[in-house]
Amino acid sequence: MNKSVIKAIIGERQAEIPRIKLVKRPLTYESSVCYVNVGIRRAGKSYLLYQDIQERIASGQITIEDCLFINFEDERLADMRANELNLLIECYQEMFGLRKPWVYLDEIQNIEGWEKFVRRLADSKYRVMVTGSNAKMLSSQVATTLGGRFVIREIFPFTWPEYLSYRNIHLGPNWEFEPETRIEVRRQFDDYFYNGGFAETFDMVGKREWLNSLYQKIFMGDIITRNGIRNERQLRLLSRKVADNVMQATAISRFENIIKSAGDKITTPTIKDYLQYMEESYLVFSMPNFASPVSDQETLRKRYFMDNGLLNLFLFNGDTKLLENLVALKLRETYWEADEPKVFFYKRNNVDLDFFVPEFNMGVQPSYSIQEQDTRHREVNTLVDFNKAFKLKKAVIVTYDEEETIEQNGLTIEVIPVWKWLMA
Repeated sequence: MNKSVIKAIIGERQAEIPRIKLVKRPLTYESSVCYVNVGIRRAGKSYLLYQDIQERIASGQITIEDCLFINFEDERLADMRANELNLLIECYQEMFGLRKPWVYLDEIQNIEGWEKFVRRLADSKYRVMVTGSNAKMLSSQVATTLGGRFVIREIFPFTWPEYLSYRNIHLGPNWEFEPETRIEVRRQFDDYFYNGGFAETFDMVGKREWLNSLYQKIFMGDIITRNGIRNERQLRLLSRKVADNVMQATAISRFENIIKSAGDKITTPTIKDYLQYMEESYLVFSMPNFASPVSDQETLRKRYFMDNGLLNLFLFNGDTKLLENLVALKLRETYWEADEPKVFFYKRNNVDLDFFVPEFNMGVQPSYSIQEQDTRHREVNTLVDFNKAFKLKKAVIVTYDEEETIEQNGLTIEVIPVWKWLMA
């Protein structure tokens, strides 16, 4: 690896980062702690590194020359290997003297074996922040190598409150009783609901084109190329079917039968691998059935997309699916811990609850509208029946635009619009 290339990259980033305009996100990082930020592409992981640098420069804690920032998606580093990573420190110290830089390593999953290098830096009292777009960075193997030296955080696209902040809409304690504010919040929500939380799209006219380009990057780069998949057509069909089945618990055998019916030969292990690759790339995530034995929880799962904008690429008149997907994503962001599911669906006998959070004994049913009596009866009775066995502390029906409180069989059910529920 040519040292002059590395030095040029270090200098370019130092010149660029202070000038980058940011929308501050409500995430803070301790100066004495090392971090791994992991999540879907374009969710803002790099910008959180920029935010950390800019805030520390503004506070006088560091100067830009104290920062060693490397983006491993730079094509000039395409051939770099783990045994060459120490060249980064050598090049920095040749440029700035024998001091310890603050180390920022972006999309480091591209370097096989990266974790041993960053563990060594942490052991040597460097302050290190790394990002990656692959859920393997949450694996027990990586965590063991890092040895408790790093805090691992999942980074998601902008939340609904962050979207409002981007639009300079700051809500006071009584905002919902101010007609103009409530109308504006409701108006802005349509964009977030259909196009998702990738900040780069917020001011774009061609949002769908950008989202499709991102999907292709994830599909071709993070799934097909990284995993050496030869049959691209099978995986494209599987992706479409996952989107089609967002609201349904779907067995692996069903996906297998769908692909076979299209004329392709495929095995159950291959389907499992494909679904795992989709989750590792942060394109989708899945939830198990709380009613299933642990041994069966991998075979029947609900699957959701990491952003409504990506899901909406596959849908036509898909409002009910987008609503449930957004609720699933909020619950995942709020209650999940790394790669350990803390949110489930429940399906047994005649009870079919969309979301159950056991730790807080909370049941949640998304329903676009409960104006029709059959729908109202179904959603309310699902929570009432579930409550008989689990004694819910909180029962919620999340709608698109309806609000009330329902009392039935000793259970209080809060009916709340999604644009209000997402602010909790």
